[in-house]
Amino acid sequence: MPQSSTPKMSARNVNVFYGEKQAIQNVSIDVDTDNVTAFIGPSGCGKSTFLRTLNRMNDTVASARVEGEITLDGENIYSSGMDVVQLRARVGMVFQKPNPFPKSIYDNIAYGPRIHGLASAKADLDVIVESSLRRAGLWDEVKDRLKDSGTALSGGQQQRLCIGRAIAVEPEVILMDEPCSALDPIATAKIEELIHELRGRYAIVIVTHNMQQAARVSQRTAFFHLGTLVEYGSTSEIFTNPREDRTKDYITGRYG
Repeated sequence: MPQSSTPKMSARNVNVFYGEKQAIQNVSIDVDTDNVTAFIGPSGCGKSTFLRTLNRMNDTVASARVEGEITLDGENIYSSGMDVVQLRARVGMVFQKPNPFPKSIYDNIAYGPRIHGLASAKADLDVIVESSLRRAGLWDEVKDRLKDSGTALSGGQQQRLCIGRAIAVEPEVILMDEPCSALDPIATAKIEELIHELRGRYAIVIVTHNMQQAARVSQRTAFFHLGTLVEYGSTSEIFTNPREDRTKDYITGRYG
């Protein structure tokens, strides 16, 4: 099922448990920089849980246990020598609900580069802030109000600010957990446009409940059901000619 010649990230036989309950069963998948990968499936099917294994966000849940192997550029991210702070800089996360820091727009972007030692001089930070906001499609809207609070922006702008914040530390992978579910259609279209523009520069994985969105933004789609990866392949194939009946039933709206 894994299908990439030079994957940025690879998962092999991954199982996730919360206490006694198994949430993910034996998932193997590759993610690369050339394609946006969408995770789809009904609520509670494990897609967000699996997404969180890719930058060890499940470490923050006391009862969570992850088995199997996940590699970034061939290195096991669950090895004892892995610096988790560094890992989360390399594999950034954008959440469902925009969560800007209660700081200025400028400081939201500059925060990561400062703590990771990427820049300390004001001139260097200025360059990073501008380039990150440009890449996030937000610069023209906020360039005259960088001292304003990030929380004063609209929901769609806040989400682009959070994407800019993730970009600012020069990640290699960006994980997006339903980044548009709290946004209106116009803001959603801007985020989708942004995903298109970022493709090729970063490996991007997006969890979405919106199948039209998955069809619009991704080149590869993984369908999860009851904690298992049912099918993974090119988005056009999954949506027009799925191999598995469960995939077909979900995509045609028979359940989920």
